[in-house]
Amino acid sequence: MNTLDQATDNRLLNRILLKVEKAGNALPQPALMFLFLAFVVVLISAVFAGMGVEATNPVTKAVIKPVNLLSVGGLHIILTDMVKNFTGFAPLGTVLVAMLGFSLAEKSGLLSAVLRLVVTKSPRALLIPAILLAGILSHTAGDIGYVLLIPLSAMVFHSVGMHPLAGLAICFAGVSGGFAANFIISAIDPLLSGLSQEAARVMDPHYVVTPVVNWYFMSASSLLIIVVGTIVGKKITIPYLGNYQGDSQVAGPTDLSSYERRGLLWAGLVFLILVIGLIWGTVPADGFLRNPENGSVLDSPFMKGTIAIIFIFGTLTGLAYGLGAKTFKNQTDVTNALQDSMATMAPYLVMVFFAAQFIALFAASNVGLILAVNGSDFLKSMGLSAIPLMIGFIILICILDIFIGSASAKWALTAPVFVPMFMLLGLSPELTQASYRVADSVVNIISPLMPYFPLILAFANKYDPKARVGTLIALMIPYSVAFLITWSILLFIWIGFELPLGPGANLRYLIPGQ
Repeated sequence: MNTLDQATDNRLLNRILLKVEKAGNALPQPALMFLFLAFVVVLISAVFAGMGVEATNPVTKAVIKPVNLLSVGGLHIILTDMVKNFTGFAPLGTVLVAMLGFSLAEKSGLLSAVLRLVVTKSPRALLIPAILLAGILSHTAGDIGYVLLIPLSAMVFHSVGMHPLAGLAICFAGVSGGFAANFIISAIDPLLSGLSQEAARVMDPHYVVTPVVNWYFMSASSLLIIVVGTIVGKKITIPYLGNYQGDSQVAGPTDLSSYERRGLLWAGLVFLILVIGLIWGTVPADGFLRNPENGSVLDSPFMKGTIAIIFIFGTLTGLAYGLGAKTFKNQTDVTNALQDSMATMAPYLVMVFFAAQFIALFAASNVGLILAVNGSDFLKSMGLSAIPLMIGFIILICILDIFIGSASAKWALTAPVFVPMFMLLGLSPELTQASYRVADSVVNIISPLMPYFPLILAFANKYDPKARVGTLIALMIPYSVAFLITWSILLFIWIGFELPLGPGANLRYLIPGQ
């Protein structure tokens, strides 16, 4: 390709990116978007009621009629249920408790120390998989993967004579491209499962979606991200960038101090004690964390108390590290860390209030159930199996992800329609959620509207001042495409063999009475 052709292509790419950015910026903030959608639901309920739109419940055979929210009765529903909608919103308590647990582990420096240890002490041959692994594990620590691990990876690559942008791109792929993958439960799991449960209860009022319903699949996905990310990094990213010609003097990562090592030792001992306690409570047939009536693990205090266990592990290991590393010098430091974590949740709380109203009104109006039933009837008429349905759903979420970066906002928007719709087709909420997580992750790294995209570009500019949005997208597209294809194939294999997605989480939903 000559210089003129390349310049033309760059101008075309820039125009496309500018249009995407302009369209995304035109969208309201998530909280205002859900407020707007709540008004839309009210209007649609009135339209459906006026037109006599109905559906027949395939379980009870009862006729489902829309409830006109643009009426006196509808006004009563809105006024009397507003507080209950918010306080009873399933993800609210679970996310806040989980974040409290993670807060001490993050604010004490424990998570930062662990990630630095993984990256800086890995042999050069294992550097790429180590960075990808650290990126995946960073999902438990909120923003730490973006603000610490990605620039740290660029520094490590620079310090060993490799192109720093390669380290940045590989880590970005692990942190954001593999966002849904993890070996351990993170804060996103209770958030998404809570939204899935709310949506599933439109069809089944007693349906329960726990935070571990995708754990088996996401653990396997973590291995996939590491293997595929390593191949793309070695075969595409590093050869594409070539040797680093810059003169950046960015300092390399420092070794752990003696205090940090002592903190890790103390935290490790506490972690070991807690793990022994979990084994003692779950492995024996009469373990104290099993179901006292039938000895089951799936329906037990252990599974139902996942969030509480996360809280205990996070707080105790974080506290042990903070005391050992002297990052916590007194009780005020501890309470400040807890309070800071809640302060960062303010945007989430605002969004949840309006999202809860939208979802509740969607259910109360019967609009969601009518759309789900009629939509499922249409899909049944097409005779599509699970895999084509999930392919279409994944493509839809990928398109939405270009414009709406928030995983929780997208799921709160789409779950109330697609979860019950696919339940009527015999597909479980757990499968729909897993498919959503695959699609949501792979587009993050190539969307300029992703909240951390400007930050990653700023990191890149330290080593290449000429780097622009197109530069970063060009680096990340191979990961996005490779993850989308291979991750989807893994999901389809999972569906083909009907493997459980997590403890007690099957692929199929059995409609009562059928």
